[in-house]
Amino acid sequence: MERWQNRVAVITGASSGIGAACTRLLVAAGLQVVGLARRTERLEQLRQSLPVEQQSRFHQRTCDVSAEGQVNSAFEWIEQQLGGIDVLINNAGIVRDGQLLDMPVPEISQILQTNLMGSIYCTKLAASSMRRRQMAGHLFFINSTAGLAGYNPGPVDPSLNAYTPSKFALSAVHEICRQELITAKSKIKTTSINPGWVATEIVSDEIKAQLGDVILQADDVAQAVLYALSSSPNAQVQEITLRAVGEWY
Repeated sequence: MERWQNRVAVITGASSGIGAACTRLLVAAGLQVVGLARRTERLEQLRQSLPVEQQSRFHQRTCDVSAEGQVNSAFEWIEQQLGGIDVLINNAGIVRDGQLLDMPVPEISQILQTNLMGSIYCTKLAASSMRRRQMAGHLFFINSTAGLAGYNPGPVDPSLNAYTPSKFALSAVHEICRQELITAKSKIKTTSINPGWVATEIVSDEIKAQLGDVILQADDVAQAVLYALSSSPNAQVQEITLRAVGEWY
């Protein structure tokens, strides 16, 4: 991790769950971390929870990634104040209850705007920053096993409605980015992290109770990010699929 000391990592959805876990690990590893999230007070709570000597390496910006204008403003601030983006962790995501065939279209649109378009907005700006500075950076996509081909939760589990197609699409975005960066002869790495159920706020208490201890923790996913980030400059961890021991799908 020596080459990442004081490099700038941007983490979306940093206020809780996987985003907060990634923040803690990367700040501890010596990176400057910019946490983006809608909930300003939760970002401040995260900063206060860090060891005092690490707090200066955490920078927070209120940002709803589904709103392109807010993303543009946040990334402009990062460029001006910190000099650019070296690592991007596309983590922000939402899920809503309901059946795809019955859900109001605005709710479907909200899921796609956050999970898919938000990642695209951030990826374009981060990749542009890396390429402009000829930085061999790293783009992460926190995906899901719901985004893998063949995903089939079965008839008993609740529908993931628009969440599943948003994650299928994110898998395609990751692969297209990987191909385009190779064509451009760039050394920027891309990694898709595909966890199964994770004990975060977007998973209902009912599902958590149903799964019991057969569920990942946010830190499990953050450790996977750290593993891929710490790989040698010549090696690209293209994809990691994580499931709790005993998880069917």
